[in-house]
Amino acid sequence: MMRADARKNYSHLLAVARDVVAEHGVDASMRDIARRADVGLATLLRHFPTREALFEALLRTNLEALTQKAGELETSKPPDEALVSWVREQVAFVQSYSGVVALMASAHADPDSALYATCVAVHSAGERLLLRAQTEGTARADMNGDDLFALISALGWLVGQPSFTPRTDHLFNIITSAIYATGK
Repeated sequence: MMRADARKNYSHLLAVARDVVAEHGVDASMRDIARRADVGLATLLRHFPTREALFEALLRTNLEALTQKAGELETSKPPDEALVSWVREQVAFVQSYSGVVALMASAHADPDSALYATCVAVHSAGERLLLRAQTEGTARADMNGDDLFALISALGWLVGQPSFTPRTDHLFNIITSAIYATGK
């Protein structure tokens, strides 16, 4: 159990890290985060021994929310609507931090990664929504969860590029129409 002051430091460090990462993306400096939080680098490293441990803590809440959202959509919307709504949520998430797509893509394939378990849970949630839509016949039968993850990652990366940002909705519609079985 963490002491109250340690828990307060942990929360403060995460809040500062969230701001710094929002500004600088996943390449944000651990030293800069410590400086902005008014602590020594050693204090930051005591709480988060690696950059990946910091990102796991930073992203876990968002990734768990995406997994939970998939479960809610499974029971509240028709399969095709549930899948597209969830894809939209995931794309919005990967846009939240510059570089998060690459971080998640490598963590998803690395069982030793601190982010592995949460990435796999999100991937599985998306795969369940895809299978549900495929069973109904509204999603392409030749896709799998890896394909869906790749499309979301590609779209998230694309719309994070300033030259494509104005076309976000158009690109989203093209990608989602490629997921549908009948080109809805």
